[in-house]
Amino acid sequence: MEPLEQYMKKLAGSAQRNSAFSKDMPFQQWRDELTAAFTERLGGFPEIAEELQPVLLERTVCSGYTRERIEITTYEGLRMPLYLLIPDQPFSTPAPAPAVLAIHGHGYGSREIVGLNPDGSDRQGDPGLHKDFAVSLVKQGFVVAATELLGFGDRRLEEDLTSGEPGRNSCFRLSSALLMVGKTMAGYRIYETMRALDYLQTRKEVESERIGIMGISGGGLVAGFTAALDERIACAVVSGYANTFVDSILTRNHCLDNYIPGILLEAEMPDLLGLIAPRGLFLESGDADHLFGPRGTKFALTQLQTIYRSANHIGQVEADFFTGGHEIHGEPAFAWLRKQLT
Repeated sequence: MEPLEQYMKKLAGSAQRNSAFSKDMPFQQWRDELTAAFTERLGGFPEIAEELQPVLLERTVCSGYTRERIEITTYEGLRMPLYLLIPDQPFSTPAPAPAVLAIHGHGYGSREIVGLNPDGSDRQGDPGLHKDFAVSLVKQGFVVAATELLGFGDRRLEEDLTSGEPGRNSCFRLSSALLMVGKTMAGYRIYETMRALDYLQTRKEVESERIGIMGISGGGLVAGFTAALDERIACAVVSGYANTFVDSILTRNHCLDNYIPGILLEAEMPDLLGLIAPRGLFLESGDADHLFGPRGTKFALTQLQTIYRSANHIGQVEADFFTGGHEIHGEPAFAWLRKQLT
């Protein structure tokens, strides 16, 4: 009898991939078919969007920018807070300016990427793997929307909110409940990010045709797949996530929010990220990333280059392989965003 690990690897490798990219199929036909199949595997999205009903919760003047905390409606019965960072001096003047959706990974939520402690006070210590990248983006001159993903920060179950552990998330129980009714956490987070995009497009400070997205780790999943399914997003930076499912989440225990039932029957991760083509896509990968290692990322990049070549935009997919771990790198991605959104 073969080892169980070998059996499971063989099982994943032999899945059908019915919607995988094929050079023999017209690019747009492939894209349309995989978009429909992917959306269904995620659990689908509401046909009618709820009214956003934005509410301003707080407003703080910071050095070089203003920070607002706003709450919007996403699904019926669900409200999502986000930080909106507005630069004093946008890099394109006069206003409106380009914007970037900034998506955090596992940790204590949106406060972690805007330079705050879990209680909302200014943080003076180590910024961790996120490196306050939302603040870096606003200092580049972008308007930035830093969303609070479902299951983190203020959006946790009561047992986790009262645990006294700011980094304790509610991913497992929420993901389990969604799976039981045919939904997925990935689908919910992607759709809620689309609603944040709806909100950004209502702001007079934002040039609605020039909105990018950047996310790290689990936020990289949300950033990449939201861009794949919503063509209003002009370009995407995926940090510490782009890989293959077989080489990443199937090699170890990962949070349940990573798993999409039946997705390998349709396609592998590079195919799904390839739906972003011909719009710009930039990958960040640390050489010591223990969760989404560079070997799988380099394979994904090769596959993505093939897809982008088919879309006649090979130069629109780039990567930064840097010395570091599972973390934001930064400047090369920021420079790429400036170029893409100028």
